[in-house]
Amino acid sequence: MATDGGPPIDAEALEASRLARQAELESRTSRRERNRLGQYATPARLAREIVEFALSQCSPGRPISFLDPALGTGAFYAALLGCARSGRIASAVGFEIDAAYAATAKVLWKGTPLKVCHRDFTRERAPGAGERATVLLCNPPYVRHHHLGTSDKARLRRLSAERAHIRLSGLAGLYCHFMAIAHGWMEPDCIAGWLVPSEFMEVNYGCALKEYLLSRTTLLRIHRFDPNEVQFDDALVSSAVVCFLNRRPSPEHLVQCSYGGTLRHPAMSQAIRVADLAPTEKWTRLPMSRAAVAQEGYRLGDLFSIRRGLATGANDFFILDEAKASALELPRRFLRPVLPSARFIREDEIDADTNGVPRLSRRLFLIDCDLPADELRRVEPVLWSYLRRGLADVAARHLCRSRRVWYLQERRPAAPIVCTYIGRSDHEGRPFRFLLNHSQATATNAYLMMYPTALLARRLARSPEALRAAWRQLNAIGRDTLLASGRVYGGGMHKLEPRELASVPADALARAVGLPPKRALEPLEPARVAARKARRATSFKFRSTSR
Repeated sequence: MATDGGPPIDAEALEASRLARQAELESRTSRRERNRLGQYATPARLAREIVEFALSQCSPGRPISFLDPALGTGAFYAALLGCARSGRIASAVGFEIDAAYAATAKVLWKGTPLKVCHRDFTRERAPGAGERATVLLCNPPYVRHHHLGTSDKARLRRLSAERAHIRLSGLAGLYCHFMAIAHGWMEPDCIAGWLVPSEFMEVNYGCALKEYLLSRTTLLRIHRFDPNEVQFDDALVSSAVVCFLNRRPSPEHLVQCSYGGTLRHPAMSQAIRVADLAPTEKWTRLPMSRAAVAQEGYRLGDLFSIRRGLATGANDFFILDEAKASALELPRRFLRPVLPSARFIREDEIDADTNGVPRLSRRLFLIDCDLPADELRRVEPVLWSYLRRGLADVAARHLCRSRRVWYLQERRPAAPIVCTYIGRSDHEGRPFRFLLNHSQATATNAYLMMYPTALLARRLARSPEALRAAWRQLNAIGRDTLLASGRVYGGGMHKLEPRELASVPADALARAVGLPPKRALEPLEPARVAARKARRATSFKFRSTSR
């Protein structure tokens, strides 16, 4: 192609040069440093597919004013040069905060319409009407919230609220703020394409971003890549492409939700109404399962109080195997049995000896003592001799120093059922295991601990064998149900938080233990039923087009 009045541009040669310089830049920094900065280069093939989709949604005769708020070396701009008609690119701007990348981009794209700005996009004043982007494409930095300073986080949240009228959580990553702040840079009907982590679709801090997408934009496409097929060579990130028009939607508008394969050729796809997306808590379930499925019956949270296992702050210091604990002659009264990693538990049922210690090949004990240091030094000198080894390091760690006594553990009694916290979906086995625990062993935060609620406890008091029936039903829950309830990371790694496990439907389990239907147990007067339906129907309201 050629710019208006300028020499022809060899897009293919420029892209080859860009890829070579990209590799050179990446070789200068460690993977750890790129992770801290959230620098994950957009694959050229994927950039081209996103550009092709974006251009297919643009009015054919509309000039392109291009913007990339996190340019890198210019993967999206390179793809745009290869796809757009000659002369159609009226202007192009890219922001890049990294000096080396910005300098490289300036050399690469000299002689093209692209203006490379070595500045922080989030600190730039948005341009006036008529000077904003008509095509915005970006792979924003994936910087986790804990890498953002307190003052910077406050600034970003304030600016996101000002530009997109949403209040992002303090847990939101930098990419969420980029999407919100960029709203002020778009012309009406601007087409935007974002390559972002898919986690915002399933976590609490993503709710504000989803509300923005549903109320202030016309969502065109949400494509989630198979988490077993990571898009970035140097990051286990489950990725998604989000494309939309800068135009408020109608409730009947259909969003194309796709999954797996590529953006151009997805493994599955389904058109879903915006009004049906609104009450759907986890968008990562789509299009595999239906949107906004109502569940009026029991959920696991009705039958179990679910808590994450305890966090010691230093497992390698506080948890000892039986041989080491015996060799050190540590007092038994301050040792609690604790379950080992699930890989050391072959069977799903854990038996115990007469002392309540699990009958396992790996028998572990947790040091747990509530005696003040002065008293401990006096009455248990052997235990104190061991603990004092951690005074310089372990005691200073955040979790330990926040305790009344730095070696006192959280209260987590043994749970009759525990669930593995993390699992994989890239094999046919169960991603999560439910273990029937007959021992007095507590568990670390590698597990979720399931304690019967008063409702289930009353039933178990009358029929203790019902616990086994409940455990069997838990292990009978379909893998897809559990995977859809949790959250997913790149490489096919899935995680279940307590609240997510509590949301899993449990009518079959309730029947198995002999509980009556929930409606019969807790009859609701018509007014409360009507109120519940009204809340569900209005869980998301489309705002007026005027402000």
